[in-house]
Amino acid sequence: MAKGDEQFVEFVRASSARLLHAAFLLTGNRHQAEDAAQTALARTYAAWTRVREQDAYAYARAVLTNHVIDGWRRPIQEKATDNVPESPVDADVADRVTRQDWLMRALDQLTARERGIIVLRYFFDLPETDVAAELRISLGTVKSTSSRALAKLRTALTPVAAEPLIGGEQP
Repeated sequence: MAKGDEQFVEFVRASSARLLHAAFLLTGNRHQAEDAAQTALARTYAAWTRVREQDAYAYARAVLTNHVIDGWRRPIQEKATDNVPESPVDADVADRVTRQDWLMRALDQLTARERGIIVLRYFFDLPETDVAAELRISLGTVKSTSSRALAKLRTALTPVAAEPLIGGEQP
């Protein structure tokens, strides 16, 4: 392996699942999310000598976000195949599918900018100033757009989403 490759392998192990989850929240499509996460990791590897001493995760997150936003601007057309990949089966699939379906329908009601801000702000837990810097918009735009997006999500609440989680906690 080349110098620094071991560090990159560890970085991928530590961050790929979270990047994939974020990509899914941004795209709403598992296959597009996998492609976006792989692209982000490939581009991070290409810049690894520059970013490994800094915050490599922030770099990968920015690459992921920019790649997905570019896809919104220039959608890629895909062709369906007859072969469907197998996926692992969890114990409580029905509840997970119901909650995931609710979340994706709620996120689909948002504009691309609102969705990007909500994912960066609440999934990545970034401060508003970092979201503004990453998306190259003003802090006021982040605040107002986030407020409108959260209001839309609140109206999307249904009895399914409002049911308590295991242990009586609310989502």
